[in-house]
Amino acid sequence: MSTLPPSVQQTIAPAIVVSGGQLSVTDPAALAGPMMDTLARHAVFGAEDERAWARWIIWEAARAVGIYPASIHGFYMARGRGDVPPVTVPAMNIRGASYDTMRSIFRTSIAMDGGAFILEIARSEIAYTEQRPDEYVSVALAAALREGFRGPVFIQGDHFQVNAKKYKADPTAELDAVKQLVREGIAAGFYNIDLDTSTLVDLAHPTLDAQQQLNYELGVELTRFARALEPKGITVSLGGEIGEVGTENSTVPELEAFMDGYNRTLAAQAPGMVGLSKISVQSGTSHGGVVLADGSIADVALDFQTLEDLSRVARQQYGLSGAVQHGASTLPDGAFNHFPRTETSEIHLATGFQNMLYDHLPAALREAIYTWLRTNAAEERKAGDSDEQFFYKTRKKALGPFKRQLWDLPAEVKTALAKAYDAKFAFLFDQLAVRGTKAGVQRFVTEPAVVRQAPGMAAVVEAAPDDADAGE
Repeated sequence: MSTLPPSVQQTIAPAIVVSGGQLSVTDPAALAGPMMDTLARHAVFGAEDERAWARWIIWEAARAVGIYPASIHGFYMARGRGDVPPVTVPAMNIRGASYDTMRSIFRTSIAMDGGAFILEIARSEIAYTEQRPDEYVSVALAAALREGFRGPVFIQGDHFQVNAKKYKADPTAELDAVKQLVREGIAAGFYNIDLDTSTLVDLAHPTLDAQQQLNYELGVELTRFARALEPKGITVSLGGEIGEVGTENSTVPELEAFMDGYNRTLAAQAPGMVGLSKISVQSGTSHGGVVLADGSIADVALDFQTLEDLSRVARQQYGLSGAVQHGASTLPDGAFNHFPRTETSEIHLATGFQNMLYDHLPAALREAIYTWLRTNAAEERKAGDSDEQFFYKTRKKALGPFKRQLWDLPAEVKTALAKAYDAKFAFLFDQLAVRGTKAGVQRFVTEPAVVRQAPGMAAVVEAAPDDADAGE
């Protein structure tokens, strides 16, 4: 077993005691203090041994006080049955200044008694924000500890997507890359994963089943792969997708073609295996919105009737929680209350939070980022792009290279940004009917904890075999 680094030992003493590979919390109140800020920093920016120990301590300290990564599958199945009121779960992609941003989300959830919300990161975001799954989970749990949150934390791999171009060139290699990410994600605590093979839908085929066939067959293959990796007592919430975001709106017959093919294939290959809990569709949005030459965002013609119809069919015919809407964060404020009304299961929010972050950056840092983009993202500039369009579309690529600077923003900037985030998350939680959902989450999500061994010992030890399987 490796030795606890002195820097980490000094950070946690005397609130946390580590001895013989075991952890005990002697001062729970201290977990919600500055100690956690330092421990989170070790988990992200420390040397290799500091990172490993800090991440293990965060996981085990969270578990000790009743915080744990969990699957939302049970809650979603209850939603599909009508056992919980209509709520649209916000799945929030936190790209930059992640610790402080997540702290705001947990503050909001505590103030509003909300439990039905997801923190997520997509395959592409993991790369350009330089946040691997283990780091992302550690930061999320640290933020929950810092704010005094208790209960399950839903962390999701968003768009674990098969790249169509890479798949065409080498199907095995591309599918293996997605499988490896699924493996890494589940090991880290991503107990919610959106499997996205919708990029392989081929509209050239004459029937809907043929168009969706590769989508649902590979969806089943990835489902079986993910289920084989589940820790004891956890049913990972898996989502499918029937239409690429930013393309034509999805239809009920397309949903039926995908789900019928998926269920038929899964039943033939793995009888009795749990399938999907939700289905992502397209109803008029695009990731990041459409930016105009002056930097403003174009209006979106979102088809709520499509969402309502698809959600109803998903629940009534297939027992899912409903339809999922991607690319929603740049919608006008007046749109959000329509999602619970149409019983949309989940919406994904990302770019809007990134925009708020950039709006609060000191001018000198923003200019440094834009200077970096002029060189390092020049190939992404299209003919006719204004500076505003170019920077808006590419500035997400700077979040990784400037990660430390975004963690180290001046105190006054952090204060102003926290105030803005608190107001935004409170608005979204109210509009999406997240307020008061903690009781429903506690009723239907009782996942057992997963115990991790200290660095240098076995990587993961699953919960005791007699723990109840509450995934259903």
